[in-house]
Amino acid sequence: MTRLLIIVAASLALSIAAVLTYYLAKFHDFLRIVDHPNARSLHTHPTPVTGGLALFGSGLITLSLIHTLVPCPKTLLWTYITASLIAAISFLDDWRTLSAGYRLLIHFIASLILLNHTELTINLSLLPIELNHIQPLSFTLTLLFIVWMINLYNFMDGMDGFAAGMGLFGFGSLAILGSLTGELTYTLINLTIASSTAGFLLFNFPPAKIFMGDTGASTLGFLAATLSLWGNQLGIFPLEIALLIFSPFILDATLTLFCRLFKGEKIWLAHKSHYYQQLVQSGWGHKKTVLWEYTLMALCSLSAILGTLLFPSHLPLLFSTWALIYTGLIYGLTRKLQNSSPP
Repeated sequence: MTRLLIIVAASLALSIAAVLTYYLAKFHDFLRIVDHPNARSLHTHPTPVTGGLALFGSGLITLSLIHTLVPCPKTLLWTYITASLIAAISFLDDWRTLSAGYRLLIHFIASLILLNHTELTINLSLLPIELNHIQPLSFTLTLLFIVWMINLYNFMDGMDGFAAGMGLFGFGSLAILGSLTGELTYTLINLTIASSTAGFLLFNFPPAKIFMGDTGASTLGFLAATLSLWGNQLGIFPLEIALLIFSPFILDATLTLFCRLFKGEKIWLAHKSHYYQQLVQSGWGHKKTVLWEYTLMALCSLSAILGTLLFPSHLPLLFSTWALIYTGLIYGLTRKLQNSSPP
């Protein structure tokens, strides 16, 4: 029964997402929201940005059917409610372009609602103390983590197939980890999200016919944060494992933010200084860059799953190894980009 439910959920989510995405990419007269390229864009043709509706709709339909057979825990119920709030404000931004301050306010409100109705909290196993024993600090860090994940995922949605690929590898990995510990509900929700992004990716892989927009990217970022915290709370994995899985996004976005702050730039404005954006502009193009990013995502996911399953007592060594790998990658990319830039 469990295996059949998993197969049905994955197939249904992928099929619904693919059909909705195809419709929105081809026959979207009543939802004509198009992103026109500008100086900060990597794409060159007007492209619909309503793909997030396909992702959200696919997940909503599939999970509604699943919960006729599988119970919906309190944490999951409030995740649905607050994710809907994030999706709604993000759709308004896609439609009418809201101010950054207004969007950020709603992000904080949704995150506060979630934390006030659940017991989700940051708990890093590598720290010498447990943050949840220092309640104000733990609450603040958890709130900032969720809001940052919402926004960094949105920042990283600037290349064909990129954000959807991270969704496929990221939530797919969380689903595998959930299944290894027998957490059926947790497995199903992550599998549904991963399958929905796979259906969307059929039309978003370079050259993209449709984008997910803020509706898709911000909601996926919120879900990545929430399900990482929930998986840690359930004892499925240390939170650092989820951070490793999503590290291709987390590191690029965070390092770019600090670099822009150091240069005194206005961080709320669109730009083209992320590592992946610079690689596309250096001559790699969308497809080559995204395929190399997929390779990095796959390696992060595989090492996280194997590390959790086979070497749980050696996770500090795993994280140290990845710190060295990323240091080498950043150094190599910086040298490459400097050499390829015009004098």
